Amino acid sequence: MTSHSFTRSDRLSAELRRLLGSMVHEAVRDNALPSMSVSDVVVTKDFDSATAYVTALMPDKAVEGVKALNEMAKGFRRELSRVMTIRRVPEIRFRYDDSVDRGERIEALLRGKV
Repeated sequence: MTSHSFTRSDRLSAELRRLLGSMVHEAVRDNALPSMSVSDVVVTKDFDSATAYVTALMPDKAVEGVKALNEMAKGFRRELSRVMTIRRVPEIRFRYDDSVDRGERIEALLRGKV
């Protein structure tokens, strides 16, 4: 019996990350939002909800961008239901991924610039 290296939730997360990434890119361009990109998507075990983590080019405008993306989440979910071949598309929530900001801060501390 072969072992699967990726679970179904891992595959669904990867597919959602790919699709949401292009949708967010388009939404940023069309709605004059701060530049944001999807860094990761985590799906719950029951596949009912998914948290999409986004990073921002300008961290000071991230709250505004995440709020706008959460307002567009139902539209994203509707579009995902058209292009994906799963029974039920998870509910999408957007959260700001501050790991890049923390990494830059740590790097600055190590260089002695803060």
